[in-house]
Amino acid sequence: MSQSVSSTPRTIALGDIHGCYAALDKLLSTIDLRKDDRLIVLGDVIDRGPQSRAVIERLLQLRDACQLLPILGNHEQMLLDAVDGKMALQDWLSHGGAETLDAYGPGAALSILPEEHIEFLRSWPNYHETSGFFFAHGNYLADVKLSDQPWDWLRWESLRDLLPSCHLSGRTAILGHTSNKRGEILNLGYMVCIDTYCHGGGWLTALEPETGKVWQTNERGASREGQLPPPQKTM
Repeated sequence: MSQSVSSTPRTIALGDIHGCYAALDKLLSTIDLRKDDRLIVLGDVIDRGPQSRAVIERLLQLRDACQLLPILGNHEQMLLDAVDGKMALQDWLSHGGAETLDAYGPGAALSILPEEHIEFLRSWPNYHETSGFFFAHGNYLADVKLSDQPWDWLRWESLRDLLPSCHLSGRTAILGHTSNKRGEILNLGYMVCIDTYCHGGGWLTALEPETGKVWQTNERGASREGQLPPPQKTM
């Protein structure tokens, strides 16, 4: 159901898309974004899934539909490193980049990637913060100010390797990157991870942190809505 234009603007976080355009398209129609809504995309929009090009193009369109705030994930970092010659092409391809190039056409090479797409990815920051929350792709160091966080930690570190404590800012962390193979949200109270393994048969998750509202869709066309589960003690 569409909401009134006069409703309070929403801040909504979106988990790892990984080229799952069908799930993204369904989710966006379910959320019914408005011009003043803030959509924070937590990174890893490309690789592994079949339609990374379509996902990037849809995000470019969303800049006119809402307040779009994408965050750079490790998979976008790998693509940019491959383009800049900082990573061997085969290293990126073996981590899902092959599916991304295939989305640009059979036998596509890095040179065929549109400059608009590359520059769009380059513009994405390491994190975003609001008064009560901060949003990053991977992980964080609890005792380091957000402005001083190492970018590779924010981008690459898995929650399976190190589960952080509450950040010194007191803000709640909203993260992606560490996929839950059961398609479940991890809620520790001070930190929430919404990578629910869409490309592997799970769900694409969107969360409104202020209210705990959750929207989920998958590549098979299913959708569901609900509330953030109660905090748990461990993964």
